[in-house]
Amino acid sequence: MTAPRIDADTIRRLPKAVLHDHFDGGLRPATLVELAAEAGHTLPETDPQALAAWFYEAANSGDLVRYIATFEHTLAVMQTREGLLRTAEEYVLDLAEDGVVYGEVRYAPELMVNGGLALSEVVETVQEGLAAGMARAAAQGTPVRVGTLLCGMRMFDRVGEAADLAVAFRDAGVVGFDIAGAEDGFPPADHLAAFERLRRESVPFTIHAGEAHGLPSIHQALQVCGAERIGHGVRITEDIVDGKLGRLASWVRDRRIALEMCPTSNLQTGAATSIAEHPITALKDLGFRVTLNTDNRLVSGTTMTREMSLLVDEAGWTLDDLRTVTVNALKSAFIPFDERGALIEDVVLPGYVSASALSAASSR
Repeated sequence: MTAPRIDADTIRRLPKAVLHDHFDGGLRPATLVELAAEAGHTLPETDPQALAAWFYEAANSGDLVRYIATFEHTLAVMQTREGLLRTAEEYVLDLAEDGVVYGEVRYAPELMVNGGLALSEVVETVQEGLAAGMARAAAQGTPVRVGTLLCGMRMFDRVGEAADLAVAFRDAGVVGFDIAGAEDGFPPADHLAAFERLRRESVPFTIHAGEAHGLPSIHQALQVCGAERIGHGVRITEDIVDGKLGRLASWVRDRRIALEMCPTSNLQTGAATSIAEHPITALKDLGFRVTLNTDNRLVSGTTMTREMSLLVDEAGWTLDDLRTVTVNALKSAFIPFDERGALIEDVVLPGYVSASALSAASSR
């Protein structure tokens, strides 16, 4: 018996979880146009649709460094209290509209201080905006829980300060830490002192690795720095030959280390060649704890609904596959065990049961 067809409306309504999504890569184009005009910042396009198309085209360069360079425009409007409040609230509402029930938003406070805000004021303001968004989403009947990951920029010298902020705000909405930025040439162990501090303070962290740089970056992130998850991690496949796992790949799979995979983004940065051949499918089938993510919704022109739809249409994914990666994400979320369990048992699994019944009925 073939699996019931999953139509676009079913996918849109599925409960979703996203662990890897950058705040400054997910602004609404119309908001960016409006805030840029107020700030006196010149954009490459001033029509929202044309601007969205510009970001998508610029990101399709196959070059991670150029991909990252597009963020100068989004960050330009995220330097004031007003800009951060608005974009944070809209960020949450857009997740809710996409069917996301749990999300982790990540950003680097050090990139948002050009307007005079202190690092701590940036974090306080973003948390205020996220809280407003969660309250509005709940009032609209689409509740979503959003946790924050603070990032240090691996090519700069303020990673330790970002780690200190993660410790200071861990009871105020910040659930973890990451390092971001250009991966190749900036190994995670350069910031070992920050990771050691986080471990001493029991703050969980993930590390971007295995995207622009290969197995050594994944090994260092896990075995030297102690990461609990890996951002992207697509190049773990270099340690798998004819289905046989090497020692590092076995470690990742056997210890249930979540891989925060972002198919569309990986195509844009050259870390993968197609959706159909993206490593997420093979790794899923080999039993790795893969999760599905957007990375940057504006820059990549995507949503969780779109990422799921692409895998269904181009890689043959089923409803069971989508449920697996959603549950995987919640199992590895940086929130308490009881909260993860409640989201899985009370929200995600019932949502997939309902979707399965509707898909089966529509296929008759």
